[in-house]
Amino acid sequence: MRLLHTMIRVNDLEESIAFYTGPLGMRLLRRSEHPEGRFTLAFVGYGDEASNAVVELTWNWDTTSYDLGNGFGHLALGVDDIHATCERLRSAGVKIVREPGPMKHGTTVIAFVEDPSGWRIELIQARR
Repeated sequence: MRLLHTMIRVNDLEESIAFYTGPLGMRLLRRSEHPEGRFTLAFVGYGDEASNAVVELTWNWDTTSYDLGNGFGHLALGVDDIHATCERLRSAGVKIVREPGPMKHGTTVIAFVEDPSGWRIELIQARR
């Protein structure tokens, strides 16, 4: 078995695709319209789905916003230089919700950003 994807519901599909493929540097891998169900799926990631886990962005045509709730935590991305990454993202207009620093009760350096729908994305400094 292997992890295939994580699905999140988004408020605005085009804005979300632009966020994940722009500042976060993912690629739009595929997109499918489902008129009978009134939803669109877009899959984004850093590599092909055959060998990489990806993110499924689900846009339900008749829903304008979601209650983010407290059950789902976040997506996590490994980065080589967390400080430079945060500065690059900040200059691209990305909201940094936790500045880089050691995680609580640990030494791993992390930061958090927020996507246009309010989902949190953890950035984790690669160990050197």
